[in-house]
Amino acid sequence: MKKLTVLTILFILVMVNSTRAQRYDYVQQGDFGVTLGAAHYFGDINTRAAINRPKPALGLFFRKQFGNYVGMRIGAHFAQVGYSDTYSKNDYQKTRNLSFNSNIWELAVQGDFNFFKFIPGDPEHSFTPYVTLGVGVFSYDPYAYLDGKKEFLRPLGTEGQVLGYKGRKQYSTMAFCIPLGVGMKYNITEKMNLSFEVSNRFTTTDYLDDVSTTYIGASRFATLPNGQPSTAALLQDRSYELDPNNILGVEGRQRGFSKQRDQYIFAEIGISFNISSYRCPSSN
Repeated sequence: MKKLTVLTILFILVMVNSTRAQRYDYVQQGDFGVTLGAAHYFGDINTRAAINRPKPALGLFFRKQFGNYVGMRIGAHFAQVGYSDTYSKNDYQKTRNLSFNSNIWELAVQGDFNFFKFIPGDPEHSFTPYVTLGVGVFSYDPYAYLDGKKEFLRPLGTEGQVLGYKGRKQYSTMAFCIPLGVGMKYNITEKMNLSFEVSNRFTTTDYLDDVSTTYIGASRFATLPNGQPSTAALLQDRSYELDPNNILGVEGRQRGFSKQRDQYIFAEIGISFNISSYRCPSSN
């Protein structure tokens, strides 16, 4: 009888402990984090999608998780992009001799879709590749250096926008983008994740680099009181810096390719912190 009583008590203790251990399931509600990496630009000055002049990119994000496979995030980025014709292997582009830099501030909403079940704290579901797709808005303001001085290009209207040449209008400093990328994330602890992502931004502007269509010719721009060319005239065509006898900036000659929009890309490492809750497990 004593032996039966002891066995009964042991059985009850085991069941109680088992119930306590399984009373709640871990649920990842979402996560928030920071990313650090590199940004690069593709467009009229980098026509071959060369990746040899990356610049810094920094991001912050919050992601709401809907189950183990789907999440929705809102993120903000600051990045720098830029390029120069001097890096090109194309002789025409080298002679064109244009360059630009720009700061980018971006706000985007993206959907993340995991390939595998991702459950922080579960060693069997601690890693997954994923794809991301979304929509965003960003600001940009290209500039170049002339005799060591920083000159913002949009107010100059280097393709005749300020002059209204052939109906051209000054472009906006805001544009939309469509982020599309792939990544992978790994759960380090129940509270922390590590990720790596590469995502391209397809944009609605062809003036991220201030280059889009044709030259209007230096004579279209007003000269300074001392008879010297204006800053706009000097920056619309910089081929004179290499060879004054081989000027490309003739009115009507191709300066860029207006049929294709500019793009930029991020490659980033991220660290995030999980927002979690617990719930009673289902009968299944």
